[in-house]
Amino acid sequence: MFPDLFRDDVFRIETRRLWLRWPTARDAESILRLAGDPAVADMTAGIPLPFERAAADAFIVASRAGNAAGSGLILVLAERARPGRAIGVVSITREAADAPTHLGYWLGRSSWGSGLMTEAADALVRAWFEWTPATRLDASARVTNAASRRVLEKTGFVWTGRAMTPFPLRGGEHEVDRFRLDRGRWFARAAGEPPALAAAE
Repeated sequence: MFPDLFRDDVFRIETRRLWLRWPTARDAESILRLAGDPAVADMTAGIPLPFERAAADAFIVASRAGNAAGSGLILVLAERARPGRAIGVVSITREAADAPTHLGYWLGRSSWGSGLMTEAADALVRAWFEWTPATRLDASARVTNAASRRVLEKTGFVWTGRAMTPFPLRGGEHEVDRFRLDRGRWFARAAGEPPALAAAE
């Protein structure tokens, strides 16, 4: 799904304020603390509560394996001034070979309201369309998560409808807004310089 350039753990994307880089073992404590916050976890389908250290470690191992295989790309966000401290995650993955490719993300509560997730999502989406032959990217957000919907709208996604979706780790189904961004729309709105793709120092 991703080219070889993305499959080495020295790969990163640089934006004005952020590094998007592979997760490492040293990120486990930050991921445990930030993703284990119920305000963060409740808005996702994939973070269990309670979120324990073993789950954080397993997430890092699985993310690195998927990145190396090119089957997806899961990156942590770190501020450029503190590149060793993870503050969130942004990803492009799919559940099966014939499933739509999906943009996902979460951000630690202390970083909310700063526009960092929009910056990160826009950079990863740009890399996705510029470096792969993909024709579309899907995303979703809980209807109660207005901030997540704004991230998608600012990144160019178009609302495609509302649906009930299973949240197995939360029990039952939750209502989500579905979004889509196709290659033609992204190129029509893309402007400015692409984020730098770099080897980690």
